[in-house]
Amino acid sequence: MCGLAGYIDFSGKAIEDNGFMLKMLELQRHRGPDDSGILGINTKTGAVEVVSHHSKEPIANGANALLGFNRLSILDLSLNGHQPMVSADKKVVLLMNGEIYNAFDFKEDLIKKGHSFKSTSDTEVVLNLYLEYGFDKTVKLLNGMFALVILDLNDGSLYLARDRFGIKPLYITEWGNVLSFSSELKSFKAIPGFSFQLNEELLDEFLLFRNVINRTLFKGIYNLEPGMYLRVSNDGSQKKARFYDVRNEGYEINSERSSIELIEETLEKSVQSQLMSDVKLGCQLSGGLDSSLVSYFANENVAKGQLETISITFNNPTFSEEKYVDYVAEKLNLRSHKYVLEPDYYINQLEAATWHFESPLNHPNTIGIYLLSQQARKHVTVLLSGEGADETMAGYNWFSQLQESPYLSRLFLSKLKNNRKRVLDFLKYNSDKEYRMVMASVFTNLEVTNAIKPDFKFDRATSHRYQLAKSISDSGLNKHRKYEILTYLPDLLMRQDKMSMAHSIENRVPFLDNEMVHLALSMPAQKVLGKRNGALEGKLLLKELGSRKFSESFAFRQKMGFGIPLREFMKTPEFNEKLRDEWIPGIKRRGIFASKPIEKWSTDISKNPSTLDGLWLMTGFELWAKQYLDS
Repeated sequence: MCGLAGYIDFSGKAIEDNGFMLKMLELQRHRGPDDSGILGINTKTGAVEVVSHHSKEPIANGANALLGFNRLSILDLSLNGHQPMVSADKKVVLLMNGEIYNAFDFKEDLIKKGHSFKSTSDTEVVLNLYLEYGFDKTVKLLNGMFALVILDLNDGSLYLARDRFGIKPLYITEWGNVLSFSSELKSFKAIPGFSFQLNEELLDEFLLFRNVINRTLFKGIYNLEPGMYLRVSNDGSQKKARFYDVRNEGYEINSERSSIELIEETLEKSVQSQLMSDVKLGCQLSGGLDSSLVSYFANENVAKGQLETISITFNNPTFSEEKYVDYVAEKLNLRSHKYVLEPDYYINQLEAATWHFESPLNHPNTIGIYLLSQQARKHVTVLLSGEGADETMAGYNWFSQLQESPYLSRLFLSKLKNNRKRVLDFLKYNSDKEYRMVMASVFTNLEVTNAIKPDFKFDRATSHRYQLAKSISDSGLNKHRKYEILTYLPDLLMRQDKMSMAHSIENRVPFLDNEMVHLALSMPAQKVLGKRNGALEGKLLLKELGSRKFSESFAFRQKMGFGIPLREFMKTPEFNEKLRDEWIPGIKRRGIFASKPIEKWSTDISKNPSTLDGLWLMTGFELWAKQYLDS
């Protein structure tokens, strides 16, 4: 796991001062503290030069491009895995953040075809795959998580790609003849004359859903879509191509084996492949089913009693799954490390977590993942987690709610409260199955949203998601699962990436292995979301597998998720002092949102869960705006 950055002026103008690239890398050094490298490249002549120090003079070769890299060494800890990596003829330069779990499946064949290797890194395999097959075929072959950049000096083409599900970030921005990219948004701060500007057109969508799906709240900056690559020719012209589309997933399963056997075999194979590492590895363990199954199969494939697990607990038993963490740890003989998330830590780390998240904190439990990763660094460098299971196997309660209540009478009306205009919206859209799906995943109460932003537009907030829902040709549960993978999962993956990388931890997600997703989305709907004891049960196959590995009561208990005692944390004197003296005055001064309702909600934090949530979201926005819009 690493960080990459780049800057290319396609007019060919030489870069006069390379200091900003050093600063770009410094701003994301937490992503790769073990090694770094910068190349200055003249894309017109093909000349490549190592940049080892700051100079205010143009690079000798007249470089119009700078490519930089921070490395967190995971495979091949030697300097042979150094990046940027250059082909033997110095015509191809590669940057890759991530891990390719099937890379070594290709190595023997590549050697037979005449390719040589000087490292045992997966990066060098990808470089040689490109030299043999070109970019389009290469990215289709890869099973893993990656942000990949290749500059081919044979014709001056630049390729940028992001893995199938968006596990790794790749931010891109352009102005004039310049294109710049980075693993983290904050790196753009280092570019001379660059400043972040709020994209107000996306605020309605953000308020309603808490994320803007592979775009950002900054004008002119986007996170490359998962499964997509961008080719930029030497004249700056661009072409995007999709090498993977989850909307096309699903096939007839031709097997004599039971569905649960197929799930078990594929999940174990996925976990096994993701255990490759030359550094110490462990698992996140929340006590929930998904992370417990990942821990189970990881434990089966390492030396007995050696698997490290990291868990976050709470003093409030309503939110703590500590007893399930202990149950799994004892049953599997794990080296379990537990850490309590205290209110003072939560409040004190809000600013740091916001800085690393690079967007308003949209999930209260983000601080929990931040703490988990911070403590994990004492024990391991790589963690496996359970992200992806709820989306691919229908684990969220809104999957069953939408199936049981297709007209959203309970699900949506509860969010409308007594707002007559919103009731009319409900009646207008209730007959549209795509809108029902979109509104099933609303996070913010519409009454609260309207109070915060009086000019809030419902159509504007939902249009992008509605078009995505319309683009999925499946129906019913299969359509809904793909919709969640396209709209909700990317933000969860960015939260996991940024909170773990803040502490130089590589996080891997076995449920998003290519074959695992392929299989999950091919399972008949009734096997994924089926009746049990008279009620619909989501993630049914995984729960049946969990019953075999643990117990029925463990696997089929009510889903808790990674919740936190937010009201308890927000009622502390420390939080209220910051709210009164810093955050509400900042919101009022900024003038983007209405401050009166926010002030009113702050006077009684325990009064209403919806307004509590709105207050938390607004404090998160103000913290982010102060760090990124004001500087």
